[in-house]
Amino acid sequence: MLALIQRVTRASVVVEEQTVGSIGPGMLVFLGVEKQDDSARAEALVKKVLSYRIFSDAQNKMNLDVRQAGGGILVVSQFTLAADTRKGLRPSFSSAADPATAERLYHYFVAGLSAVHKPVATGIFAANMQVSLINDGPVTFMLSS
Repeated sequence: MLALIQRVTRASVVVEEQTVGSIGPGMLVFLGVEKQDDSARAEALVKKVLSYRIFSDAQNKMNLDVRQAGGGILVVSQFTLAADTRKGLRPSFSSAADPATAERLYHYFVAGLSAVHKPVATGIFAANMQVSLINDGPVTFMLSS
């Protein structure tokens, strides 16, 4: 399971001209699910995302996690993170989970975050989404479980 996380001052997701999820300061999480992923990997990634220290403390050091910083989390499904781009000029998605498995684990991941943190907003799984964000820093990390 892959999570591209970005520290943001704000982020939102629009589907069919309707805002379906938005946060102020916090973390935008693009989530990719691979074939070998399961609920245990999702739980591990939930813990990592919630505990990853990418927010500044009083000394301007990245020492705070999203909960300590009081930030929101916006989760957007993004199967393209599971692409194999090592050869050729067209990505291969052979390592991506099938849509049913990916959707189940996406919702499992979101539920895991929501159980211990608020606010958590989302896009719509498999929808054509327009994501807007202001990356703070910029600060961006790729996490995996």
